[in-house]
Amino acid sequence: MDSDELSQLVRQVNDSGVTYQAMADRSATAGHPLSKPFFQKLGTNAATTLKKENVPGIAAGLNMPLQMVKAAAARQFLDYEARELGGFSDDVRVVVSHLAGMPPENARRWRAMIEADERARSQE
Repeated sequence: MDSDELSQLVRQVNDSGVTYQAMADRSATAGHPLSKPFFQKLGTNAATTLKKENVPGIAAGLNMPLQMVKAAAARQFLDYEARELGGFSDDVRVVVSHLAGMPPENARRWRAMIEADERARSQE
């Protein structure tokens, strides 16, 4: 899929016979109401922005996993490629996510603390 990946997902669902109104109804039933025109704009690639709070409603409207819709939205609206950390516990993923959002000087401080802890453990 190319840069309109979320729009393509909406079109695929629509092409399978699900109307934009049905998508809107699904989103409302899931507690994240979005309008028929909203789904139409997404499907025709006319939407130029997207609020993160709309993503769960889109996922419900499309009847697709939230992570899949989030990744498509990130690629289309942020030109961002979502990546998963495989083989790690939730604790490690939370730490990595937290560090990834830090300014470089803060991340260097955390690295120094982790390395100091490793040195102390190796000396025990």
